[in-house]
Amino acid sequence: MEIVILAVVIAVVVVGAIGGLVVGSRKKKRLPPAKAPSSTPTITRPPAEPHVGDEAETPHDEPRRTIEEVDLPVAEPSASAPVVVEPPAPEAPPAPEIETPEPTAGRLVRLRTRLSRSQNALGKGLLTLLSREHLDEDTWEEIEDTLLTADVGVAPTQELVERLRERVRVLGTRTPEELRTLLREELLALVGTDVDRAVKTESGLETPGIVMVVGVNGTGKTTTTGKLARVLVADGRSVVLGAADTFRAAAADQLQTWGERVGARTVRGPEGGDPASIAFDAVKEGIADGADVVLIDTAGRLHTKTGLMDELGKVKRVVEKHAPLDEVLLVLDATTGQNGLVQARVFAEVVDITGIVLTKLDGTAKGGIVVAVQRELGVPVKLVGLGEGADDLAPFEPEAFVDALIGD
Repeated sequence: MEIVILAVVIAVVVVGAIGGLVVGSRKKKRLPPAKAPSSTPTITRPPAEPHVGDEAETPHDEPRRTIEEVDLPVAEPSASAPVVVEPPAPEAPPAPEIETPEPTAGRLVRLRTRLSRSQNALGKGLLTLLSREHLDEDTWEEIEDTLLTADVGVAPTQELVERLRERVRVLGTRTPEELRTLLREELLALVGTDVDRAVKTESGLETPGIVMVVGVNGTGKTTTTGKLARVLVADGRSVVLGAADTFRAAAADQLQTWGERVGARTVRGPEGGDPASIAFDAVKEGIADGADVVLIDTAGRLHTKTGLMDELGKVKRVVEKHAPLDEVLLVLDATTGQNGLVQARVFAEVVDITGIVLTKLDGTAKGGIVVAVQRELGVPVKLVGLGEGADDLAPFEPEAFVDALIGD
């Protein structure tokens, strides 16, 4: 028992000694020197709020103003502010200058050189054949072939060859001058000099003369209508144009341009509109304006004969409620030759054709088509187109035409 007590005492002493050593070592650690006391205490303040103008200094207990009492700042005009410049108003396009068309008297004579360049092969060929020493059957067949190639047509060719044979037999001698005279006389007889080729533009009433222009698109129908207006204006007539070809989009614009160049008014309607209605309005305007002539350009489609007949027949009936038609001109492309006669037959069955306009006669066309189309329809050629110029539409003159065929 004593031994146990002694061990406990010794353990207690050892633990106490160790604790004293630890405490002693801690007391020996130096603390940082204390600062000298300051006479003015340092007070740390929170960061100041940012000031916004003078309002930030206004105490919170100042009485608040209503919105009506607050004066808004007036913005002063800045010297560098951009100046808004109004764009100038667009100027109206100038009115087209009215042209003075070339007089029509003797126009075909003046255009004879242009006509003869492409046409005198027929006359020269015939004169060469007729000048042979012996006119046998082979020569006469060549003469016949020359006429057929020139689109004269079978029946007119046979008639001409028979008359030439008879006159050469009676003539006996065949000098170049005699042959030229003989051929000129026979060609004139074939073309015809005893028919009225004037375009009828006087109704004999107090209403304007009414001319309807028909033909297949592509023959130069609308252009011919515009050029015909120039022909009439050149002869001192006042003209109103009716753009009744509503099937082709550009036809009305094209016709109006032609009219503006000579001061002729154009009556038109919406694209695809009723042609008869436009024709009716054109005649009505012509009467109101006291115009001398009303030209009506019609549609030229040939889908079916029935449709064409219905449309042109309606135009004619509606127009004649104002006044009778004085002229129905059929426009044919002379370069199509005998193929153009098919178109001519269709139109002749639909409306009463009173005259023919042959366009493009200065190109590859053959002069004999004048004879063929007159013989086919029984109506005269009244106008011929000899170029692209505005004044290249000429009244048909048989003498000038035959002289161009034979050449100098």
